[in-house]
Amino acid sequence: MSRFWSDLAHTLQPYVPGEQPRIPGLVKLNTNESPLGPSPRALEAIRAEAAETLRLYPDPESTALRQTLAAYHGVAPEQVFVGNGSDEVLAHAFAALLKHDAPLLFPDITYSFYPVYCRLFGIAFETVPLDGAMRIRIEDYRRPAGAIILANPNAPTGVALSRAQIETLLEDHPDQPVVIDEAYVDFGAETAIPLVNTHPNLLVVQTLSKSRALAGLRVGYAIGDVGLIDALNRVKNSFNSYPLGRAAQAGAVASIKDETYFQAGRAAIIAGRARLNAGLAVLGFEILPSAANFVFARAPGRDGARLAAELRAQAVLVRRFSTPRIADFLRITVGTDAQTDRLLTALASILAETPAS
Repeated sequence: MSRFWSDLAHTLQPYVPGEQPRIPGLVKLNTNESPLGPSPRALEAIRAEAAETLRLYPDPESTALRQTLAAYHGVAPEQVFVGNGSDEVLAHAFAALLKHDAPLLFPDITYSFYPVYCRLFGIAFETVPLDGAMRIRIEDYRRPAGAIILANPNAPTGVALSRAQIETLLEDHPDQPVVIDEAYVDFGAETAIPLVNTHPNLLVVQTLSKSRALAGLRVGYAIGDVGLIDALNRVKNSFNSYPLGRAAQAGAVASIKDETYFQAGRAAIIAGRARLNAGLAVLGFEILPSAANFVFARAPGRDGARLAAELRAQAVLVRRFSTPRIADFLRITVGTDAQTDRLLTALASILAETPAS
């Protein structure tokens, strides 16, 4: 019944999320979900909200959560914005901060939601190629721009910039908004949050989905200058004044306060990434240096689509992108040791049975 669609709906090319199949015995390493459970304190707080008070609207300002995040990151509550997952926070940033006469800049290989948002909000954009080693070069962004957005670590490559490089980018563009999307920062990169008080054009976006193992709760947030946060609030309150329910707010507060559990979890993922890298190296894979909870790797001489399909046939799911530059790479989430062993065993059998081209 597309005859009822608006012109905008006809022109959109939606983001395609990672597959969520129901396959018995599946090893699911395609959506960068944590193999660990959330903090027990977060689960307890969420259960406590399943009460009579659910008849009442939640706090539209998420005051307790914003205060908790502000204390954790050393900023003022007025510098914190929260939303229904970092994707919603990013959407509000695109609408509020990233549409200007000059084009928005972001890498040619990055989070594929960025061009989707540009088309949704009518934002002109240009992509800046990664270098031959799949790295972002700050000097390549020294060109006219209305705004800049970078994922750091980048996705799907996992390669990270240093805080010093981010600061150079900010100094190169003092009059343009710069958004740093830090969905994976806790797994080995440097956050840019310490720069927000000296760079009023910087907005840093994070999520509780990855390192806090709360992908199902949908909580994301941004930290920046009060002026930037005010712009996000104007968009939020023109769209949905109650983005986070009571359970989400309570669970997020408890998770942020459970530092011991958080540090143990991120250490386990970092150790698991090293173990995965070592196993892939033995099999001859080319592996990019990841600071995320996934690795981006290819087997020289092997077709990426075929390799992903053969893994799927063995109930091991990884993510592959059809973009020509990276079509032979596989993005593999760091799982449990048992999941990694299943993956490596499957890869070894596939590579042994199928000669390289």
